[in-house]
Amino acid sequence: MKPENSIGRTEKTEPKKPSHWLIWMLAILAIGAAFLIARPFIVDSGPPAPMVNAGKPSRNITSVIAKAAVQGDLPVYLNGLGTVTGLRTVTVKSRVDGELVKVSFKEGGLVKAGEVIAEIDPRPYQVQLMQAEGQLMRDEALLKNAELDFQRYQTLLEQDSIAAQQAATQAAMVKQYQGIVATDKALVANAKLQLDYAKITAPISGRLGLRMVDQGNIVKASDTNGIVVITQTQPIAVVFTLPEDQVPAVMKQLHAGKTLALEAFDRSGKNQLAQGTLLAVDNQIDLNTGTVKLKGQFANDDTALFANQFVNIKMQVDTLHDAVIIPSAAVQTGNAGTFVYVVKDDQTVSVRNVRLGAVYQDQVAVLEGVQANERVVVEGADKLREDAKVKLIGRDAEAATPVQNKPERPKDTR
Repeated sequence: MKPENSIGRTEKTEPKKPSHWLIWMLAILAIGAAFLIARPFIVDSGPPAPMVNAGKPSRNITSVIAKAAVQGDLPVYLNGLGTVTGLRTVTVKSRVDGELVKVSFKEGGLVKAGEVIAEIDPRPYQVQLMQAEGQLMRDEALLKNAELDFQRYQTLLEQDSIAAQQAATQAAMVKQYQGIVATDKALVANAKLQLDYAKITAPISGRLGLRMVDQGNIVKASDTNGIVVITQTQPIAVVFTLPEDQVPAVMKQLHAGKTLALEAFDRSGKNQLAQGTLLAVDNQIDLNTGTVKLKGQFANDDTALFANQFVNIKMQVDTLHDAVIIPSAAVQTGNAGTFVYVVKDDQTVSVRNVRLGAVYQDQVAVLEGVQANERVVVEGADKLREDAKVKLIGRDAEAATPVQNKPERPKDTR
């Protein structure tokens, strides 16, 4: 039963109101949801850009490194690919047959001309020499006896004691024995020569190769491989090629009696191995390659060059005097040919077409297009165009700045 008040009416219960913190939380959530929905449509324009040079287009300044063209002498070099070859190469073979009883050389070592490098069993040739000498002695005795008989026949012929025919026959016999003795002497000389050939000597000075025959083998004069190969390496030769259109420049210098200097570099072309001179030019051009062969000679005292080694050859054929020289890095290539960027006094650049000459290391001669002391861009040219504004940087920036642009030094008023 519901409670009743004092006057007999039933009391009604009021509904409970929500708390204030719940109302504030719902409001915050509603504001956050509204912000997330409206965020894609909000554009942050940022602060307005300042107006610079109003009414004029902006001009970018490119930082570059420039070098001044110089006037001087530049050597003219021709480059070729070459192969090192021995000045002389000899395959040492035995001249006689026999057993190889001694090998006295070291593989890969150096040998001098006339040095004994191997020996063949000499005993058979010693026996042949003894036989030849014995036969010579016998025939010399017969000759001497025939000469004595001829002298007696001459005396008897003067006394008219014998027939003239007998004296003439004896004279012929003397000549016959003289011929036999001469033949015997030749046989003795040949036997001595064969005995000398039993000792194999180096015909030239040079570097020995690997041994082809071991001690104890029977070698013959008809063997094709030989015993060892000797290559002369001091001095040594280099055979290289040049294009046929460069031959006239070489022949002009040779006809003038000049000695052309050569420089040999390794495969990379950076390390110099030796210096030499041009020795000979071939008498014909290779139809297949359009090149001509040349041979150079190098002292090779330090044995830096080795047979069959690949080298790069540089040959100086001339010198350009009073040429305008610029760094090779300044040269650009475009549709119109080669050109450079020249820095003017107002710190802008101008495009100049150039005609190039000889190249030496990192320098190139300019035949047309650039004058001495003009500055050319060597770094930063990829961002340039005609009349582009530049700022010189690097070691030469201060030297390249015009004098009139430098502030004057204040005078001392003390």
